[in-house]
Amino acid sequence: MERHLAAILIADVVGYSRLSEIDEEGTRFRFQRDMKEIFEPQIAEHSGRLVKTMGDGLLVEFHSVVDALRCAVNVQQQKAKMNAALPPGERLEFRIGVNLGDIIVEGEDIHGESVNIADRIQTLARPGGIAISGAAYDQVKSKLSVGYASLGEQKVKNIGEPVRAYHVVLDPAAAGSTVFARKSPRRWHIPAAIAAVAVLLLTGASLWWQPWVLIEEPSPINRFAYPLPDKPSVAVLPFINVSGDKEHDHLAQGLTDDLITELSKVSGLFVIARHSVFAIANTPAKVQDVAAELGVHYVLEGSLQGAGSRLRINVKLIDAVTGLSLWAERYDRQYADLFAVQDDVISKIISALAVKLSEGERDQLARIPTNNLEAYDYYLRAEQEGVTYSDVETYRRTLSFYQKAIDLDPEFANAHAGIARVAVDVWRNDYTFLWSAAVARKIAYDAAGQALKLDPTNARAHTVLALLQLVDGRDAEAMDSANRAVAAQPNDAEAFGNLALILAHTGNHDQAVAQMEKALRLDPSPPPSFQLLAGIVFYTARENDRGIPLMEAARTALPDAEPAHEYLAAAYAAGGDRVSGAEAAARLLQLFPDTNLTYYSYLYDYWREGDLQYHLTNLRAAGIPEWPFGFDGKETDRVAGTELRNLIDDKTWIGKHKNGTDFIQHFDKAGNTAYRTANTSITGIVEVADNRLCETFGGSFLDRMVCGYIYRNTTRQDPAAQYVHVTPQAVKFFSLAPP
Repeated sequence: MERHLAAILIADVVGYSRLSEIDEEGTRFRFQRDMKEIFEPQIAEHSGRLVKTMGDGLLVEFHSVVDALRCAVNVQQQKAKMNAALPPGERLEFRIGVNLGDIIVEGEDIHGESVNIADRIQTLARPGGIAISGAAYDQVKSKLSVGYASLGEQKVKNIGEPVRAYHVVLDPAAAGSTVFARKSPRRWHIPAAIAAVAVLLLTGASLWWQPWVLIEEPSPINRFAYPLPDKPSVAVLPFINVSGDKEHDHLAQGLTDDLITELSKVSGLFVIARHSVFAIANTPAKVQDVAAELGVHYVLEGSLQGAGSRLRINVKLIDAVTGLSLWAERYDRQYADLFAVQDDVISKIISALAVKLSEGERDQLARIPTNNLEAYDYYLRAEQEGVTYSDVETYRRTLSFYQKAIDLDPEFANAHAGIARVAVDVWRNDYTFLWSAAVARKIAYDAAGQALKLDPTNARAHTVLALLQLVDGRDAEAMDSANRAVAAQPNDAEAFGNLALILAHTGNHDQAVAQMEKALRLDPSPPPSFQLLAGIVFYTARENDRGIPLMEAARTALPDAEPAHEYLAAAYAAGGDRVSGAEAAARLLQLFPDTNLTYYSYLYDYWREGDLQYHLTNLRAAGIPEWPFGFDGKETDRVAGTELRNLIDDKTWIGKHKNGTDFIQHFDKAGNTAYRTANTSITGIVEVADNRLCETFGGSFLDRMVCGYIYRNTTRQDPAAQYVHVTPQAVKFFSLAPP
């Protein structure tokens, strides 16, 4: 091991990850071009040694700090001229940091605190600019045709003592001039004003001399879309996979998701939801613009590069108000160390933002989701699939990945909660192509229960459980589960949205609105499904003016979603817009011809009576019929009493559904029934109540008795049929089979 004094230059591309996301190959090509055409010739001319390149940066050693700074100045001047001739999308800008100090030499590489200081100083430079340490400044302050602006003493990461730092002003007219920061706050008005004028003169001269050099923009605080929260606010931008291997996309997304999820558990932070950051990341905007749009003070950005079993992860936390980097770190680790990297990033964010953790939060953050990295990989794949469910194959792939994760690690709580989430979605939306409603409901209960057995603080499992309990009429338990989800993850928009829904359907309308407002602040660009949920909550709380725009946006994105048309029809009618209400109802009936009020009265029988009647009244006003296919039987044709009982006492029906499906249904004397079509064979039980025929079949609609009426057939449709059986789900024409 060798030690000696050296000047260290570190350069880093500004916004490399975001540029790579837009044009990965082009960005890499431009970086390599700058290396060959600018950096390497200048390094050679000034007797430097290129130690290594680091993805989007480079480390150079010089014997003389004067040579190091001359090299940096020439590089930035050449880059500025090159950029002036290029379209904005093809420009690369570098930040350069220079330090002088003792280094450790190991083979071709160099290490030590002086190298670390150069790296930290680099983050203080403006795009297209240079920052130097006090040690470097002391040697070069009168030896180059540039000026300097003192940044004072800077506290930088992993360096015990504050480090003096200076901006380099690239203007020969300012040669040898230095503007110093004032330390005393008591007489700031005169000295600071003089200093400000001097800085403006220097930077103004620099712009005159080099109009292509970009000066850091002023604080975006006045153009934030939302007021900043009263706690440190963070947006974790999607990590960029710079491997060139699509197989690592799910890993980069998974790392982003996990950081958001883990930070969301910290009550002392305000963390933007994943959908909003992924949505805004698709637009080529500066970090400060992103922060302004999301209304956060800090932005975390990073990249991931995989090579075999090794990962290189770059992370940077940026203060979007000042534009400065609070800290930056590069991790060159084995894939097996991924959780350790996540823990380190989270702890550094919490430390940098001076957030205090409760004991419970410390325990949650210390918990590793699984010790099996293959199981974790399958879990990440499931999460990526499950962002937006669209078809049966997406559901099946998602479930397959979750199940593989569980097979590899049966105690992986997050994977069990993932299955619960899919199952409750299938159950709520009647996606019977996967499971019957009864099976989906049981799977959701079982999977959520298993997840909570393994991890009592699992927010997703509590959320699923709350929805199940609400529909089962267990309001108090549903409220408790929803509150537990919010407590476990106090920055989770989904948990707040779920709590708002439960509050809305238990009569707490004002609280529901307040919780939904919190959810939308955490997720200001929510996915269509969440927009629909928010619209439903506002509609239920009688705030249609707020609900309708959200539901209209959801309907545009989800044109075939039944609830979007259903609730819009009702909301329009509630607001007195009968024309729009009728149009929405007509579209609903076009998509789902069997839509009817009786069905909705069964579907929402767990609602408070006032809310249920409000909804049914609005739907009726919009034009939704009482029974499927608009069936309207005459009271005089209705079968009742003994005649009704005789139709199901050891009798067999042969008939056809309104949709054309042939069926046979047999009833025995004990109240059992068997129903069969070409594709279905099920059994159930029947009873007569209030001149209605009530049935329930295993795994059928909501697992409860569903009642309807029988009419003598006086309609023109299927005139050969003797009777019409109407239920909330179907209209069937039938005759009795011969004895």
